[in-house]
Amino acid sequence: MAWDEWEQLKSDAADKRSAHMRLNQAADIGDGGGDDLVVHDDELGQMGNTAFELRQKFGTDSDFARPSTFTASVDLFNDGLDMGSALTELHDAWNTQSQTLKEACAHISNHFDFTRAQHAKDEVQIRTGMRDADGDLMSVSKINEYIK
Repeated sequence: MAWDEWEQLKSDAADKRSAHMRLNQAADIGDGGGDDLVVHDDELGQMGNTAFELRQKFGTDSDFARPSTFTASVDLFNDGLDMGSALTELHDAWNTQSQTLKEACAHISNHFDFTRAQHAKDEVQIRTGMRDADGDLMSVSKINEYIK
């Protein structure tokens, strides 16, 4: 590769990077109506439910061949075939990996449940913290006074 070609490639890469990268600033919102953080309770619930259903279905489906696989591995081992012990190892590895996946799905489902509950608590705290002495919601200008 010639030196000029290398310099051109570096220049092209720098142009592309500067067009896509923003440091120390947020993207322009436009009319100011954008939300930085939005959590929809129904979406969290739906994702948690999907993880739970996946765990249940995988738990049933992954166990389908387990008994026959174990029986086959014992029969092969008792007949003196090395394939029997290899099949037992495969059986045990499958059980370990499928249990890990089921636990991960349960963890995800539980995390969504926790997130929903925590978000609801945060929402209550924010709403009660933004009330003035009369119990009315504070205006933006009043909140700005506290910030300054």
